[in-house]
Amino acid sequence: MVVDIKSHLSELLRAALTSVAPEHTAIEITLDRTRQSSHGDFASNLALQLAKPLKRNPRDIAGLLLAELPQSAWIAKAEVAGAGFINFFVAGTAKTVAVTAALRQGPQFGQADVGHGCKVQVEFVSANPTGPLHVGHGRGAAYGSALANVLQATGHVVTREFYVNDAGRQMDILATSVWLRYLELRNEKVNFPADGYRGDYVRDIAALLLEQQGARLSRDTALLPTVQDGEDADAALDALIACAKALLGEEWWTVHRFALDAMLADQRNDLGEFRVHYDVWYSEQSLYANGSVDRAVARLQDAGHLYEQDGALWFRSTDFGDEKDRVVRRDNGAYTYFASDIAYHAEKFARGFDRVIDVWGADHHGYIPRVKGALAALGVDANRLEVALVQFAVLYRGGEKTAMGKRSGEFVTLRDLRREVGDDAARFIYVLRKSVQHLDF
Repeated sequence: MVVDIKSHLSELLRAALTSVAPEHTAIEITLDRTRQSSHGDFASNLALQLAKPLKRNPRDIAGLLLAELPQSAWIAKAEVAGAGFINFFVAGTAKTVAVTAALRQGPQFGQADVGHGCKVQVEFVSANPTGPLHVGHGRGAAYGSALANVLQATGHVVTREFYVNDAGRQMDILATSVWLRYLELRNEKVNFPADGYRGDYVRDIAALLLEQQGARLSRDTALLPTVQDGEDADAALDALIACAKALLGEEWWTVHRFALDAMLADQRNDLGEFRVHYDVWYSEQSLYANGSVDRAVARLQDAGHLYEQDGALWFRSTDFGDEKDRVVRRDNGAYTYFASDIAYHAEKFARGFDRVIDVWGADHHGYIPRVKGALAALGVDANRLEVALVQFAVLYRGGEKTAMGKRSGEFVTLRDLRREVGDDAARFIYVLRKSVQHLDF
C-alpha cells in the first residue's frame, strides 16, 4: 500500500496526463500544500503547464484531467479552481495511513535503499574537551544525530565520529587551570589568570585530582609568574603555562590526561543520555603521534603548494578560491590547527569513506574553502566533503537571554537543559528549524 499521499496523487495525475496529453508525459508534476483549507489539501498547476504546448485554456485542460483521473478512496473531492489549478481534498481515512503503517512497521517505517551501501562519515559536535557541553552544542548534537539516522535508514553505511581536540593551547589552558585549582585546594596562594577556565567544573576536577594524587603534584607557587602592569594577557597566560610545564616536568601530562579524561567522560555521558552515540572518538593528538601531520605537510610541500615567508610555512590557499593564504607551521616550528585539520581530513578519505559530512558551527563558514582547497591539493575530490553549518542556539528563560561564556563559567549546560525540558522535547526543538536558521530555544 502506498503510504505517501502526495506520491499517490502524483501517480493519479500522471495517469490522467498520459490519457489527455501522451506526448507531454515528461512534464514534471508538482503538488503543493494549499494555504487555505477551503482550497483543499493539495493543489497542482499541471493544467497551466500544459496550456502553452496544447494551446488550450488551462481551465479546460484541468477539466479534461479531472475526467481522466483514476478513482481513489483517498480523494474526497477534486475540483478546478482559479486560472486552472486542480485542488484535491483528501479523505479522512487517508490521513491515518502513515500513522497506521508506522505503528505496524515500527523501526522499519520509512526505510529505503537509495544509498546502496554508500560509506558516509558524519562528524559532529567535536566540542573542545575544555568544559561541559552547553545548549549551543546541543543543536549540533541533535542535528548530526538525526542526519546520521536518516542516512542509515536510507541505505547508507554510516560512521558517526567525534573529533577530540586534545592537542593545542586550549587543552594547555584547561590543564593549567585544573592544576592551579588543585594548588588552591592544597591551601597554596595562587593568582588565578583572568583568561583561565573558571567554571565550577574545574574545581570539581581539581578535587578529584587531589583525591587521586595527594600532595605529589604540589610545587613552589612563588616560582609562578604574575601578570605585570600593561602585560599582554595572552603572553602572560602562555608564560604561566610554560612555567607549569617546567615545574611539573613529566607530571604535567598526568594533569593534562586527568583533565582530558574527566571532560571526555562527562561529554560521553551527556551525549549518551541525549541518545547521541558515536562509533569513533578520534584523537587529534594521535595525528601528531603517528606522523600524519608531518606526512600531510610534506605531501603539500612536495607538490609545490607551500612556501616560506617570515619564518613560517604557508599553504597557497588562494589557488583554490580562499581569500588569502594560510599558515600551516608557525615561525616557532609549531603546527597550526589548520595543519592537523588537513591531516585529519586526508586520513578520513584514506579510511575509504565515499562521502564525508562535517557538521560545523556557522561561524566556521570561512574555513570551508581552505579545507576543501587542501584536499584538492592532496589529490582528493573536494566535492566528496560536505559541510553542514549549524547556527547558534540562544536560550531564553522567562523572556530573558541567558549568558554564554565557557571561560567565565557562565553558561547553561546541555545536561541542565535536558533535565528541565526532557530529551525528546529538546531534540525536537533543536531540529524544528533548518540548521542554518537562527534558533531561539
